[in-house]
Amino acid sequence: MKSIMLIPALMVLLGSCSQPSGTAVRLNADKGKQDTIICSPAGNPIDFTVIEKITGLKGISKNGEYKITVPQNDLKVVVDGFKIIPPMGLGSWVAFTPCRQEVMVMGDIILAENDLQPVQQEVIRQGLAITAIHNHFVRNHPNVLYMHIDGRGNLEKMAGCVKAVLDKVKTLRGGDPAAVKADSVVNTLNTASLDNILGYKGEMSKGVYKYTIGRPDVPLQEHGIPVSAFIGFNTWAAWQGTPEKAAVAGDFTMLEEEVQPVIRTLISSGIEVVAVHNHMVQETPKVFFLHYWGTGDAQQLARALRAALNQCGKKTGHQS
Repeated sequence: MKSIMLIPALMVLLGSCSQPSGTAVRLNADKGKQDTIICSPAGNPIDFTVIEKITGLKGISKNGEYKITVPQNDLKVVVDGFKIIPPMGLGSWVAFTPCRQEVMVMGDIILAENDLQPVQQEVIRQGLAITAIHNHFVRNHPNVLYMHIDGRGNLEKMAGCVKAVLDKVKTLRGGDPAAVKADSVVNTLNTASLDNILGYKGEMSKGVYKYTIGRPDVPLQEHGIPVSAFIGFNTWAAWQGTPEKAAVAGDFTMLEEEVQPVIRTLISSGIEVVAVHNHMVQETPKVFFLHYWGTGDAQQLARALRAALNQCGKKTGHQS
């Protein structure tokens, strides 16, 4: 009799703390667990002026989402004789995605070695989650690390949390990384030839030619909220150098069955796989990210990347 009386109270208790406010749930019969119902960012746009006012930073918007980027111009990173500048993968970013009365925050904060511990502590102090810490390069001097953060809540609160984390980096570095004069690199590559091999068109910035390739075949969600190419669910390739001596760095996004085929294809073609990791921890379906680095003949590198791209999307019938 006592156990029967406890059931209603237990159900009330579970219902009050199992989900963020303002969200509905549905039962996933296959997995026996609850999934949040998808929110459409385009259907509930963010008031971007709130983010700009609180953070003091202006970003860009797309389909109801908003992203701010902080180029780490103060970090003079070199890999195998090539300068790594922000368009080559040296820009911290944070994106805001709306969901009813809340926003989801996801970001990637670039840290020097001495920044890591104090910035970690600040992220936790602000109530945000750390979902990944990893490298993008090897043999890079100085060493840099990439820390992914995640959070969900009121827009003003989340913007304040982001500001606190970015301000901590400024304090540790003795100034705003973006305030340092931007650098550039040499690029005499035949970009039309690269476009033809890869099947995409890139964009040039400060001598870096970069491709950003989404995965529209994978309906990725984090906390039940769609994760778009705009906020980090993409494969990218950034190029610099000459036709005979090029450098390419980038990131592959992969479903679990794609990980080993992509790794084998890249390595067998002479491109280094320098990291394999997650960026999120609550995502559905499970996805993995792979960072690579290659130097040498530009067309050979492009053909290797095209072969690796062909390993993605086979299960869904879509190939990048």
